[in-house]
Amino acid sequence: MEDGEWVLVRKPAEKDFWNPTSMDLADTSKPLKVTFSGPAKHWTDAIPIGNGRLGAMVWGGIASETLQLNEDTLWTGVPGDYTNPEAPAALAEVRKLVDNGDYAEATKAAVKLSDHPSDVYQLLGDIKLEFDESHVKYTEGTYSRELDLETATARVKYSVGDVEFMREHFASNPGQVIVTKISASKPGSLSFTVSLDSKLHHHSQANGQNQIILQGSCPGKRIQPKVGLNENPKGIQFTAVLDLQVSQGGVIHNIDDKKLKVEGSDWAVLLLVASSSFDGPFTMPSDSKKDPTSDSLNALKSIKTLSYSDLYAHHLDDYQNLFHRVSLQLSKSSKSNLGDGSLEMKEVKSSTKISHISKSNDGAVSTAERVKSFQTDEDPSFVELLFQYGRYLLISSSRPGTQVSNLQGIWNKDIEPAWDCAPHLNINLQMNYWPSLPCNLKECQEPLFDFISSLAINGSKTAKVNYETSGWVAHQVTDIWAKTSPDRGEAVWALWPMGGAWLCTHLWEQFTYTMDKDFLKNKAYPLLEGCTSFLLDWLIEGPGGYLETNPSTSPEHMFVAPDGKPASVSYSSTMDIAIIREVFSEIVSAAEVLGRKDDALIGKVREALAKLPPTKIARDGSIMEWAVDFQDPEVHHRHVSHLFGLFPGHTITVEKTPDLCKAVDFTLFKRGMCVTMSSW
Repeated sequence: MEDGEWVLVRKPAEKDFWNPTSMDLADTSKPLKVTFSGPAKHWTDAIPIGNGRLGAMVWGGIASETLQLNEDTLWTGVPGDYTNPEAPAALAEVRKLVDNGDYAEATKAAVKLSDHPSDVYQLLGDIKLEFDESHVKYTEGTYSRELDLETATARVKYSVGDVEFMREHFASNPGQVIVTKISASKPGSLSFTVSLDSKLHHHSQANGQNQIILQGSCPGKRIQPKVGLNENPKGIQFTAVLDLQVSQGGVIHNIDDKKLKVEGSDWAVLLLVASSSFDGPFTMPSDSKKDPTSDSLNALKSIKTLSYSDLYAHHLDDYQNLFHRVSLQLSKSSKSNLGDGSLEMKEVKSSTKISHISKSNDGAVSTAERVKSFQTDEDPSFVELLFQYGRYLLISSSRPGTQVSNLQGIWNKDIEPAWDCAPHLNINLQMNYWPSLPCNLKECQEPLFDFISSLAINGSKTAKVNYETSGWVAHQVTDIWAKTSPDRGEAVWALWPMGGAWLCTHLWEQFTYTMDKDFLKNKAYPLLEGCTSFLLDWLIEGPGGYLETNPSTSPEHMFVAPDGKPASVSYSSTMDIAIIREVFSEIVSAAEVLGRKDDALIGKVREALAKLPPTKIARDGSIMEWAVDFQDPEVHHRHVSHLFGLFPGHTITVEKTPDLCKAVDFTLFKRGMCVTMSSW
């Protein structure tokens, strides 16, 4: 930005994005891997693999192993009505209380604006592997479990006597399959039993000698049902098919039509495909024409003729085309250079030119041990590993055509996961996609734009009925059905109609990176228009000539009102205004690019921009979080919403607003973060 305006540059050639050169690993010797010294004891210790739609968590057990499976369309519920005809009266009541300075009462009254909770992300099931008792007595010191980020492959190795066993797992996007290969170094040494299970309502049965088919359904409502739904609506149906292939000489037994037992094989390959009846956020599962069993069997048929080597080669070609676009190399600066022995960025390259992906330390050192040692030894290669692991997770959880990456990406082990595993719009969903553009993974953000389009459809109804405005709105939490109404519960988290506006900033950001004018015209601008229309109607004239938002909250953070009572609802929180200023600035710039600067809407936006209140500095020198310098009862609160203008926004900069940057510095210190901008 220059003087508050966006500066447009030449659109990069397509080859600069999509033709990564091959990596020269001759100068490197240590792999880019996340390593473990034993099987997982907790779900967060398991290894995530995914192809954007299908995911698995690999625990790495020895005598018994579990692969916990996910498919990104498995959710509770059905499409909902996200409007509340009683909301306008409640809104008027809350606004009056805020205008009177009765913030505690406004906070109580704002609960009337809340709605039902989101639906809940579900799991698919488990692949369970059981090996014979000899595996319990594996040779100590031979066990290793790793995630190879170069190949998106999880591996487990250990020895029993003179036989080494290896399991390799990967999730193929081209094949739409989760692949597991189990092998033994000594011919005929591999024997195990495999089954499919699920915590959801299901039926699992062996299909002949080498397949298991699991058919199930998601609940048509969450455990605490939404008001107004019929008693037992039909939920999303799903099917998973596990196909088993063994080497010549290996034998497969069907056990009670539930399990398959392999004996005397050199190796075995397991192929897991899955489908659901989900047919978009606006189609009732009972009306879906999709047949998940037929779809799964057809998916399996399309890849079953491919060898393991071919499946793996296709997987690598697809994955590495994305992963190899960016390298990061860091070096540790001497204390004489930076004074504190901290890390200095030596080289970052994003696009086609690949230099060097720095490697981990001694492979015998687990990643957990490296985390602990980092407190005293800032190992640059560990920072590189963390950076690339973040890129790996985005590639694995969001691909063109998939659902949007949810609160846990695509991985979940529970029927009732924390916070419903739902996309939260007051920072979490946006954070999932922050790496997409600076880390050269623009395709991975496509599901987000598809999802915003769905939100705009439901959000236009919510805006019209609940707030009597034009345009579209989304709040703090959503789900696969594109819920746009407020969450259930207290206003401190539920009442936040800025979720859609924040998401819209990703649309403009996509254009500034790609300079794709067709995307701006056909996808981004219509969504920005609708969002802007809502924001213009949502803003109301306040004292002093400024426009204000009322009611307003700073996400999930309370304050102490002047009367000493706890409250969360007031007017014009710093984050509200920062997001609105960002969206308004972006649509003005977009209109310039598209030759629409004289549109009536843009004229209204320019007038409104001039009347937005400025970001203010509190008495203690920090950025004010609310329009009034309220007492903060939790100075170390986990959110720093009032710093949106610095990041991901663009309105606070060292060059243009140095005083605000100093206040940001103190705000971070006040929050308990040892971060300083003094050297910027």
